Amino acid sequence: MSKIVVAYDGSELGKKALARAINLAKQDEKIVLNVITVVDRPVAPVYYGAADATHEANLEAAKEMMIEVEQELKAVPNETKTFIIEGNPAPVIVDFVQQSGADLIVMGSRGLSGLKEMFLGSVSHHVVQKVTCQVFIVK
Repeated sequence: MSKIVVAYDGSELGKKALARAINLAKQDEKIVLNVITVVDRPVAPVYYGAADATHEANLEAAKEMMIEVEQELKAVPNETKTFIIEGNPAPVIVDFVQQSGADLIVMGSRGLSGLKEMFLGSVSHHVVQKVTCQVFIVK
């Protein structure tokens, strides 16, 4: 195993998935640990900028969340990177995993609701069905 990807949304299961991936990565300093979060793009028509404002708020929240993740990753001796990607979470995660050549993806079985509704059970199900690498689902 040389590359682990964590699909992270800040939920309790997301935090557990990150902790599990960090523990796995620490077993071999050659393992690269990538943490991604996906900010869904609004598909509804934009009225008076409301969707744009919500999207900007979601992007800002994702940036703050990833700053916290980066602080946590400082304690890891491995090479680590964080990514904020915009789009539909399920296919974006699959594309990232495939393009990065990941050997393992670690993610929670369900995500947050409301503002941070990025990863749901349907997203983890989609990822399991589409990626060619191993998937570690945390419950």
